[in-house]
Amino acid sequence: MKDLIKEIIEHALKEDMPKGDITTDHLIPKNHQSKAYFIAKENGILSGIEVVEKVFQVLGGKYQLSFTLKDGDFVKEKQIFGTVEGDTHTILKAERVALNLIQRMSGIATTTHSYVERLVGNCKILDTRKTTPNLRILEKQAVRDGGGTNHRFCLSDMVMIKDNHIDAVGSITKAVALAKEKTSGVQIEVEVETYEQFLEALSTPCDIIMLDNMPNELMKKCVLANQHQKKLEASGNMNLDRITEVSELGVDFISVGALTHSVKSLDISLKFH
Repeated sequence: MKDLIKEIIEHALKEDMPKGDITTDHLIPKNHQSKAYFIAKENGILSGIEVVEKVFQVLGGKYQLSFTLKDGDFVKEKQIFGTVEGDTHTILKAERVALNLIQRMSGIATTTHSYVERLVGNCKILDTRKTTPNLRILEKQAVRDGGGTNHRFCLSDMVMIKDNHIDAVGSITKAVALAKEKTSGVQIEVEVETYEQFLEALSTPCDIIMLDNMPNELMKKCVLANQHQKKLEASGNMNLDRITEVSELGVDFISVGALTHSVKSLDISLKFH
């Protein structure tokens, strides 16, 4: 995973300066030194500090980077939580990539935290695969830093039988049977939209049943019929206003695509002293 993060950063730096930084390279002497502060411009949960450290490592040069907070910590508006001192060239060339990543990740962590705070009981908030292409490993880390739980990382991790799979195979029962026959050591989850589909899934050896786009009354009916036989995941149109009432129904998980697909970045700046 560390190699993947390094690869993401290398690609980001190459994208940002394929032929160098022509402004810094021509205006700033090579031996010029500076000091800069990382400052939050709004309240939130930090995520991406270790990634910022890796950006500077990949870029190279002489510098000292230190943070007073760690990933998952709360940061206040106007709070200085890190400093970097050293080669001005290194600081200026790392600045945009480092900020883009920590802002994006901290925005996801902050959003996730706001959902987790509204949970009741032992229910957990799950992320989805609705992530920025090639940034999934970072965005799922940000969900963890915000107190959420990662669902499958990719299509290879578990069997997820959705409506299109069921239509192609013929039935939930047959789809689960095929999955059991052809895979081993992985969980099987089935997506259902009706009570009849739920009862069919309940009769199979699947591990998790996803209650997709169901009204609360129907989800409650499924929870009562389940009697803790399967893990239940609520999904579809899950927003902050629904989290408390849905978690009160007794489901084990609530998956929220909005954690990653439409999140606002946290406003963080790097200010030179």
